[in-house]
Amino acid sequence: SVIIKGLRAMTDFEYEFQMAQINHKLYPEIETVFLVARPRYSFLSSSTVKEVAVYGGCLDDLVPEEIRGDIIRCFREKEF
Repeated sequence: SVIIKGLRAMTDFEYEFQMAQINHKLYPEIETVFLVARPRYSFLSSSTVKEVAVYGGCLDDLVPEEIRGDIIRCFREKEF
C-alpha cells in the first residue's frame, strides 16, 4: 500500500515528511511516495481552488476538465 503526496515547496516537504514518519510508525507496511509539482502548479492548493470556486472564478487552468463541473456544482449547491 502506498500514499502519494504532492509537494509544491520545501515547506510542504517538512510537514509531509513528519506525516510520513508517523504513518510509517503506525502502519509500517505503508510507504509514502512524494511527487514534486510542475512549476506551473507550484502556487496551487485546494484552498486556492475552493476560494476561486466560491467567488465564481474561472477554474480552467486550475483543475482537470473532468472534475471542473463537479466542483462548480458543489459550490453552487454549497455541498462542501
